[in-house]
Amino acid sequence: MRNSGKIASGALMLVVLLLTYLEASEPEPVNWSPSYLESDKIPLGTFVFYESWKETASSTIEDIKIPPFEFLDQAENGTYFFLNNSLLFDESELSKLLDWVSQGNDVFMSANVFSEALLDTLKLETGIRIPGTDLSSQPYINLVHPELQNKEPYIFEQDTELTYFSRIDTINQTILGVGNIKTFSKPQEAYPVFIMSSFGEGNIYIHSFPQAFSNYFLLLNSNYHYAQDVLGYINNDNLIYWDQYYKTGKTFYSSPLYILLNNKPLKWAYYFVLIGSLLFIIFEGKRKQQPVPVKAPLKNQTLEYSKTIADLYLEQKEYRALALKKIEHFQDHIRQRYRIDTSLTNEKFYRELADKTGNTEQETREMYKIFHDIAGKNEILKNELKELNEIIESYKK
Repeated sequence: MRNSGKIASGALMLVVLLLTYLEASEPEPVNWSPSYLESDKIPLGTFVFYESWKETASSTIEDIKIPPFEFLDQAENGTYFFLNNSLLFDESELSKLLDWVSQGNDVFMSANVFSEALLDTLKLETGIRIPGTDLSSQPYINLVHPELQNKEPYIFEQDTELTYFSRIDTINQTILGVGNIKTFSKPQEAYPVFIMSSFGEGNIYIHSFPQAFSNYFLLLNSNYHYAQDVLGYINNDNLIYWDQYYKTGKTFYSSPLYILLNNKPLKWAYYFVLIGSLLFIIFEGKRKQQPVPVKAPLKNQTLEYSKTIADLYLEQKEYRALALKKIEHFQDHIRQRYRIDTSLTNEKFYRELADKTGNTEQETREMYKIFHDIAGKNEILKNELKELNEIIESYKK
């Protein structure tokens, strides 16, 4: 790699490392997800509300992690507390919950969205307040009881919608809290956001602004008084069942990388590994030398050459010359394989050759006699050449 290429690669790596550092050091954006989980410290978590209530409540707060349909079979008398952005009970579960309430128990529900079955049963309808002409969408809420009503309404200083009850059963239900959207002018009317409904021997408390129990709202100004006053309606001498099943923010481990990517140090270590692997592929993955070409070895053309020469002799009818070549080739075969000197054909030669080839001494003598006869002739016939070939091949076998 040339010097200019190395400089460019180094500059690119520095830029990547700088961008990675800036991304890692940048503060994480505020998570406004509606969690309502008692362990979450994000703005719409309920860590502050849950821990404060546990410290001040005179009764025991029991965490319920299973659906109400399963839990109510073993539940004792008390108050079931639901807090989430939506509470969508099906008809069978709602029927079981209302039967439990009718036996003298209480249920507190706070959500933006309620199931149609619940609204129909309690003869309720909901509406949504939207921003006014000034585009403000910061809800305010307050209680209506003279001793609990704050002089200035409690404001949620973030733009969001406000769910309210547009129709209630005024005979069986009582308005406990109201709210509206903050505008630049003083609000002239408020809408029900917190009601109580008698049901059998128990009570159902329904609250349509769950953000009022979030970390953000409670830590803003003196808004925590609102949550305290709301809990004043609940009988704190009863056992409190805190629902953990209907929670949008409850943990679901849906990916093997969940723990890795939700831990900031591990997440950036994982990113560095990916970046390092990419850089290695780009700069080090290439071959550093030219590939060595594969050259096929030279073929042994001896057999083809011999066949070509033999064909020439046959074509020219040079049977004697071809026979002499055949004899010479056989002699060479003896020298190469058996290490016997063929220059002297005496008694020792015949005996040694016969012993090493497995033939008889008589067969060896007769074969060499034919060799001498052919060498002494000027010409031989084609049949004589054929007989010579048969004798040599038979002797080799």
